[in-house]
Amino acid sequence: MECRTRTPSIEVAIGRELRLYHAYVTTAPPKLDAPATLTLYAASLADVSGMAAEAMVFDAGRGREPARLILVDTGELAWQRARCREARHTFAPADPVLIGLDTLQQWLWRRIAAIPGPEPELVNA
Repeated sequence: MECRTRTPSIEVAIGRELRLYHAYVTTAPPKLDAPATLTLYAASLADVSGMAAEAMVFDAGRGREPARLILVDTGELAWQRARCREARHTFAPADPVLIGLDTLQQWLWRRIAAIPGPEPELVNA
């Protein structure tokens, strides 16, 4: 099922594969994420809610709740939305003015650079 959205988005190409990711604000924990979902920013709901396309209303106690700005693969968007709503978590489109393509690109590069991994091995030919 194809899911259309007007959220900020970014195309990511790895080799010959191209994927389209959309930005959302959520209070769902990472354990509810679809496999290709990526967290760009995590903080309190009071902090992250300002990145949502529409104003979010919540009390002071809920403002301390953990929240994240995430990128969701188009192919997994309906599944991700359903999981968040089923568990009664916020799942709101990010603001396309505040979180535009340049911002997404910078945050994605930062996120990729921050992922620790093994050093590549040098192979003598």
